Amino acid sequence: MSENPTETNKSHKSGKNRIAGQLNVTGWGLFFIWVGVSLLMDLSWSVGLIGVSAIVLLGQAARRSFGQRLKPFWVVVGVLLFFGGIWELANIDVDLLPVVLILSGGALMLSLFRRGSRTDSRDWCHGTSYRGAERWRCCSLSTDDRRSR
Repeated sequence: MSENPTETNKSHKSGKNRIAGQLNVTGWGLFFIWVGVSLLMDLSWSVGLIGVSAIVLLGQAARRSFGQRLKPFWVVVGVLLFFGGIWELANIDVDLLPVVLILSGGALMLSLFRRGSRTDSRDWCHGTSYRGAERWRCCSLSTDDRRSR
């Protein structure tokens, strides 16, 4: 009664893909319902943004609880939507977009000082593996060839 490990791995992957798909559909469904309710009830932008941020962040929490990887982009989007809603609710006179742009630029600049930061754009794919690596010249060269360039 021993199962083939390859078959078990395939069924595990298909189960994870199915869960990921269901979470995506649920998230989009909740998004459209929330936007519809917000428009029907003529809710303010701040309440609408906070609601959308809750859907995005709860979707990422659900991914995590089902053993899926978090998607950092959507976590950042959820946090920015939340702060945008709070910003609007507090009626702060300073526009949020310039503040977000300044913070984003600062975060990029700080990433230069992170240990292991890659500053050589020609060597961006060193140590990575992905499909289609043969299309990119830097990935088709050996490590010694890249160093000599």
